[in-house]
Amino acid sequence: MYRRHTIGVIVPAYNEESHIGDVFATMPDFVDRIYAVDDRSTDDTWHVIQEYASHSRQPDSESTGIETVDNGDEQLQTSLPDGGAVVGSKIVPIRHAENQGAGGALRTGYIRARDDGVDIVVTMDADGQMDPDQLSALLDPIVEGDADYAKGNRLADQLSRREMPPFRLFGNWLLTQLTKIASGYWRLQDPQNGYTAISHDALSAVDIESLPDDHDYPNDLLVRLNIARMRIADVSMPAVYDDEESTIRYRTFIPLTSVTLLRGFLRRMRAQFTTDRRHPAVLCYTTGIAVLISSVAIATVSAVNAVSGEPSIRDPIAALFAFLVGAGLLVVAMQIDIRDNAQLGVRR
Repeated sequence: MYRRHTIGVIVPAYNEESHIGDVFATMPDFVDRIYAVDDRSTDDTWHVIQEYASHSRQPDSESTGIETVDNGDEQLQTSLPDGGAVVGSKIVPIRHAENQGAGGALRTGYIRARDDGVDIVVTMDADGQMDPDQLSALLDPIVEGDADYAKGNRLADQLSRREMPPFRLFGNWLLTQLTKIASGYWRLQDPQNGYTAISHDALSAVDIESLPDDHDYPNDLLVRLNIARMRIADVSMPAVYDDEESTIRYRTFIPLTSVTLLRGFLRRMRAQFTTDRRHPAVLCYTTGIAVLISSVAIATVSAVNAVSGEPSIRDPIAALFAFLVGAGLLVVAMQIDIRDNAQLGVRR
């Protein structure tokens, strides 16, 4: 228990036999329950999880209040968190029958922790990149009532940015800008950071059952949190890289995340329109996009006419004018959006 709040940590794992044991061993004592979700690893990750779970079992595991959890291979006894006291195993081993992806493993842990009634649920990767000594800094904004969701930020200072490989740094920066537009959290950085904490109320307010299966889940979750008007905190944390390998496949991740961001943006605009049919940001975004599309259409017609021998000076001017008007409306829309969501972003 941390400052009178029960803490659950989800550790999604896929082929992390050489790292996950260290994650368990260095977990702070105030963590009440660890949900270790093996996403059908092909190495010995599942056996490592089982070994640590058996070692964390309490002597009175046969007492009342015990529930049985079927993990596919065997049944293990655990209990619900009750004020920080652990009965049974502190580590809850869960194994997927089929590989579901990073988002799918996280979704399984979220649903279980939410149903268990844990006050704050943390996500910590099994590859050892998340420093357990930083966990209290991640929890404090929620415990103190400043935020409903907190996430690590490796881009907060120059030293941390230098620790990140250049390709990851550029990709993270670009994804940050796109996620700001889609989610409405204009103060956030490092949206793909997997070191996060969420309150029970926030977890219950979003449809966590429909969280995406792949690595685009953080972007989708941010949109859901904004629609629910939840406050998020960016917590500065150092980047840690060792011998771990990223499971992100950029050929699929880039188009998949782009579609997720577009859908999220449209979903957020629809939610705002439903609440306020005259919301200025929605009107400016819609009109600006329509005018930009018209500028492209005018420019296309102008190019066709030029090729066919019927050039016109008016068409290029009209296309340029429409482009400037459309871009200006989008800038106005973003400024309104920034103002309306300013209270939802917290920097720590």
